[in-house]
Amino acid sequence: MSRRIFKVMASDRMDGKADGEPRFEILIVGMNGELRGKQLPQNSEGKIWTGEIRLPTSTQSLDIWGDDNDDITGLSLTIGDPDGMVVADRRSLAPMPWAPEGSMQVLATMCEFDGSPSFMDPRAILASVVERYRLRGLTPVVATELEFYVMSGDWRETGRPSPPESLTYRGEPNGFQLYDMSAVDALDAYLQTLRAYAKAQGLPADATTAEFGPGQFEVNLMHRANALAAADDCLYLKRIAEQAARRHGLKSTCMAKPYTDHAGSGLHVHVSVIDEQGRNILDAKGGEPKLLKSVTAGMLDSMREAQLIFAPFANSYRRFQPGSFAPVDLTWGSGHRGTAIRIPDKEGPAARIEHRVAGADANPYLLLAAILGGMLTGLDHELNPGEETTPAHTPANTTRLTHDFLSAVDAFRASPFVADIFGTRYQALYGDTKRKEALAHLRAVSDFDYRTYLPRV
Repeated sequence: MSRRIFKVMASDRMDGKADGEPRFEILIVGMNGELRGKQLPQNSEGKIWTGEIRLPTSTQSLDIWGDDNDDITGLSLTIGDPDGMVVADRRSLAPMPWAPEGSMQVLATMCEFDGSPSFMDPRAILASVVERYRLRGLTPVVATELEFYVMSGDWRETGRPSPPESLTYRGEPNGFQLYDMSAVDALDAYLQTLRAYAKAQGLPADATTAEFGPGQFEVNLMHRANALAAADDCLYLKRIAEQAARRHGLKSTCMAKPYTDHAGSGLHVHVSVIDEQGRNILDAKGGEPKLLKSVTAGMLDSMREAQLIFAPFANSYRRFQPGSFAPVDLTWGSGHRGTAIRIPDKEGPAARIEHRVAGADANPYLLLAAILGGMLTGLDHELNPGEETTPAHTPANTTRLTHDFLSAVDAFRASPFVADIFGTRYQALYGDTKRKEALAHLRAVSDFDYRTYLPRV
């Protein structure tokens, strides 16, 4: 079924219709969750549905700087940089309300010419994990909660982020803004545009709240009984947040830790699992009582090995700080927001887990593949997550997530779990590419080094 689409009325837009001719954009998802693709005139739409669109398959091996790293991967010029077929997913068809009226976008999967999905395509990787559930007669039901910052539009000139002027006093933030409706009011025009764009695309957006940091917001997306659609929604929301910011002369970012002294941004994921009769198998009362704990254990057991998916960049590791809401230990608890896995509801149709480790910078397809893969381990084996964290009790000697980018890369590259869920070829591609990024970060001499050591050492 195609995505439900709503027309954006002129009153919903900031400044009426955008200028220019309507267009089509066919988009694939890169390794780092970025969108790449082609823009076509509206009268070329037919090419999208007949499979005539081509892109080099190496497009999905590009690192954060856009380098194909052929010397590492051998996937570009070494083999002639071959094309792949870009196969559109009609269900993801959605309008682009920031573009001229009638403009549309659609997500696609990179495929080989025999029709098989590319091993590098994040949407295909997630689809393969969902297929494992289908073969068991199960369907994961997924919802995401995305945090992001909105900041002043002068970041290119200043070289650093700063809060929107309406949230500052004499250039400084007004303080913490958690659930502060005055912060919501201060950026009401931006948030109205964001909501209008979400409505136009049929995104199941629910609550919008102000978070701790200046200009930080969270948008909740309602659950989907289709994990691929849930990841599409999350990616579209990221694009909507950015396009709405541009419309208002602002900038949005899903960078995990844009400010030293303010909260990082997370991407929390809620998951339940239903069987062919529509019963929630994680329901500890009406279903199998041990399953909820077992899938929790499966995720905890694989979390260190998959941390590179949850925290894909050097900046991501600045978010894992003791005393913050970003988990630093492999813990679980019922309703405890400091744990890596939270159980908001144990019983009834809403029984589910909440995965709280990932940053907002995570690729949503790879993120869901890792989470659902960990849960599969708990479905196939009876596992014990260990002691529960409660307000009155913190287990001793818990395993800690790493604070080091390169350590996460090494754990990912050596993991049998990662090889099983992502495939050995993608494990090598992703791991080797991230190793290059981690080493570049370690070699860079930062402004902190100059300010701290140059005058004193």
